[in-house]
Amino acid sequence: MTSANCQSNLWHMRVTDPQAIKALTHPMRLDLLELLATSSPATAAQCARILGVPQANCSFHLRQLAKYGFVEDAGPGDDRRERQWRIVDPRPTIRIDSGGDQLLRRQLEDVVIDRETAAIRAYTAREQDESPPWRQALGMATAVAALTPEEAADLRAKWLSLLEPYLRRDDDPRSDRRHVRYFFAATPLGETR
Repeated sequence: MTSANCQSNLWHMRVTDPQAIKALTHPMRLDLLELLATSSPATAAQCARILGVPQANCSFHLRQLAKYGFVEDAGPGDDRRERQWRIVDPRPTIRIDSGGDQLLRRQLEDVVIDRETAAIRAYTAREQDESPPWRQALGMATAVAALTPEEAADLRAKWLSLLEPYLRRDDDPRSDRRHVRYFFAATPLGETR
């Protein structure tokens, strides 16, 4: 995240409407977007079972996401009684411009940081349940590097470039591929001079 925008692996659209940005500041809506990005289409009932929340909550939040163009109706489900939802783009990337509204930007950043922190903690709690190949492939990396602003921007661009080919490919159900969450944050240390 930067002070000007917030970027995640969710959509291929630029969001500038403050109301649409505010719609994303609810953690369940981000959970639903992430779920639909990996398991679309899905009904509100299916989303509720996976997320462990009431179906009515999922229905409400899916309608709010649809109101701002983040998800769309995918037609009736198998039983023809319940609506299915899907994300608008199958491999989305979202770029958010708060238009200088620092409070709105901060609200969305706080939600994203809290969600990512919770996901990291949840993984570390269940890490031993993973197979050895997955345990060796996953985990955290931390470092402190001395960089100029230009070098920091270059490093961020390279990191995003490394991820790009993996974000754009179709899933092969016969492979052992799983959705893996990545979170990049570059934060300067406090001045020591």
